[in-house]
Amino acid sequence: MQTADFDYDLDPQLIAQTPLKDRSSSKLMLLDKKTGEIKHYHFNEIINLLESGDTLVLNDTKVIPARLIGIKEETNATIEILLLKELENNQWECLAKPAKRLKIGTIVSFGDGLLKIKVINKLDEGIVHVKLIYEGILMEILDKLGTMPLPPYIHEKLENQDRYQTVYAKNLGSAAAPTAGLHFTKQLLEKLKQKNINILYVTLHVGLGTFRPVEVTDIKNHHMHVEYYEMNEPTAKKLNELKKNGQKIYAVGTTSTRVLETIMHKYGKFKACQGNTNIFIYPGFEFQAIDGLITNFHLPKSTLLMLVSALASKEIILNAYQEAIKCNYRFFSFGDAMFIR
Repeated sequence: MQTADFDYDLDPQLIAQTPLKDRSSSKLMLLDKKTGEIKHYHFNEIINLLESGDTLVLNDTKVIPARLIGIKEETNATIEILLLKELENNQWECLAKPAKRLKIGTIVSFGDGLLKIKVINKLDEGIVHVKLIYEGILMEILDKLGTMPLPPYIHEKLENQDRYQTVYAKNLGSAAAPTAGLHFTKQLLEKLKQKNINILYVTLHVGLGTFRPVEVTDIKNHHMHVEYYEMNEPTAKKLNELKKNGQKIYAVGTTSTRVLETIMHKYGKFKACQGNTNIFIYPGFEFQAIDGLITNFHLPKSTLLMLVSALASKEIILNAYQEAIKCNYRFFSFGDAMFIR
């Protein structure tokens, strides 16, 4: 299976640069994963597309304001750092730009020394391991100095940093937002609960892979990134009951999907656990956990596009994308949504 099979042309003007004022007013495409039938709605109408007893599983990770611009102490060169994940004892894995200016022992200062990093290891593709040097509470310092690590295709400044967080974001640790969840408002979630829609949460901290395209010719040779996930006991128990009763389980986002399918494939049931997953879902994958998926429109040749193509089919998904282009849907992180069921 070739990476090129998952390519499509997109007018850059359809890439959403800013979030809509009302989160839930985005367009929503309903896609039948078996027939390919398409219907058009707005996201706040999702309540009419779900039945009493259905379940939505959301990813409650919270994005760290992890993009930092600093000064290399020896030369005053400008260095950009993106904190990806904590390794141990204030040691972090980062994406550095330009990484070639850094060597082991280099110190970069942020905010007149409020935060400093010391490079302790260099890896490939701009990855460095650093030791953070600061006094006080790290997240308070990052709130002062950092900005949201928006994807490279977004060129507009984000006026309200909270618009790159879901309204239910809780567990700090992501380098990118689980963007399918950006469409939900607190009011919409409350209305769903009133209709007896189960709202459950898992955690997956979105990492470096979000920023990496698939560069191999054969997708089976792609090296999938690793991300931390967890599921608690009440959620596992509830999901097992729902599965036993044959009720519909819909993942909100590819990140929630990866958690649910990782656990189900590993244990044959939902289980309270935590760990790291590098699950790669592409056509031919046998879904065991979910019945459908709420998601955004994804980049060409991305692992996310491959995942949704596994749930429907490549032909059905790419046809739906062409329909979205024809109907001027907004694409990617701040764009419109698709409900595949």
